[in-house]
Amino acid sequence: MVQSTDMLASLQQWIASVQRQLPHRPKTQEMFDACMRNTIETTFRRLQDGTTFVITGDIPAMWLRDSAAQARPYLLLAKSEPEFERLLLGVVERQLRYVIHDPYANAFNETANGQGHQNDETDMSALVWERKYEIDSLCYPLHLAYLLWQNAGTTAQFNETFRKAAALILELWRKEQNHEQHSDYRFVRRNCPVTDTLSRDGKGSVTGPTGMTWSGFRPSDDACEYGYLIPSNMFAVVALRELAEIAERVLGDGELKAEAERLASEIDAGIRSHGIVNHPQFGDIYAYETDGLGGYTLMDDANVPSLLSIPYLGYAGSDDPTYARTRAFILSEHNPYFFSGKEASGIGSPHTPHRYIWPIALAMQGLTAREPEEKLRLLDLLERTDGGAGMMHEGFDADDASKYTRPWFSWANMMYCELVLDVCGIRVAG
Repeated sequence: MVQSTDMLASLQQWIASVQRQLPHRPKTQEMFDACMRNTIETTFRRLQDGTTFVITGDIPAMWLRDSAAQARPYLLLAKSEPEFERLLLGVVERQLRYVIHDPYANAFNETANGQGHQNDETDMSALVWERKYEIDSLCYPLHLAYLLWQNAGTTAQFNETFRKAAALILELWRKEQNHEQHSDYRFVRRNCPVTDTLSRDGKGSVTGPTGMTWSGFRPSDDACEYGYLIPSNMFAVVALRELAEIAERVLGDGELKAEAERLASEIDAGIRSHGIVNHPQFGDIYAYETDGLGGYTLMDDANVPSLLSIPYLGYAGSDDPTYARTRAFILSEHNPYFFSGKEASGIGSPHTPHRYIWPIALAMQGLTAREPEEKLRLLDLLERTDGGAGMMHEGFDADDASKYTRPWFSWANMMYCELVLDVCGIRVAG
């Protein structure tokens, strides 16, 4: 998957410019270089049709979510380096083609080779690796297309593929506002943990209409306990507002703009009316999930979108009172997936072993921190818990960082790089 010599040379020059801002942090310099080069050299592949296929690292499939997150730091090079612009245009185009093929799928093969979870009881195809429906899988391609415009001025991605994919996303999110009556999506996986399949013969737990749109699975690829996943609905609001801006300023499509704005308003109203719960200690905070029938869960998961990532996503600022209260809750022992140990304290996930903390969540905690000292503390913590590998992992034991999952996980590497850039005052626009 090696990129061109000129491309890698320009990347190395840019890395060196970042390293010069960190003269007293040799390990940061070394790890930033390793993570930025490893991701572009080993997970991105330009295909003959001009699109870009991106594997997660240790899994030979392209997740819509992961590939967008892996691409994000390279947006900073797209304006000045045409090869990076073309590479990212290829990522967006391939993502959008996948959405058109199956908007309910979360991960895809490079070709229709039948790899992945072909035995799942759902409407599988040979191009699909996994068909767990997750709202964020549709948010990320729209968001990446928007960020490429904002950071490089690029508009070539807003083509007929984009229009068709956007229309399908709007249609699906509308349909899933009433999952009980309008949806024909089902997902059943046999002989697996309960988190890998949906209840009620694949339909999921019962929900009532709220204005929000339903999700079968979380960004961890674990099944939702309740069908309205609050952070993913927040991301949908952001993506829809960005789509409305694209429709107005680039496409000149008043109808698309109005539809995106209407749906964003309905979902946002649902979040405000059904997604906020009064906690006896913290006050009004965002729930992680709800069902519109009085059920909800108070927690946060390391995977993004998360409640911790609200300012990063652009839904609300870090000084928003409800976010501040929610942040205090999820970074405390009241969050069942916040773990404290000899090595570190941070947010983990039911997707990994108990008391395993995720570097993605630690990086996000730093990216959304308001104080520079807190950002540096989290950066130090990430570098201290790398297990001696010089790169990030999926999760590590809170008491022993040498015990970790997934030694090659590019999403985590790029979240670490974003925090390094943030400490240097360098941020992706938009």
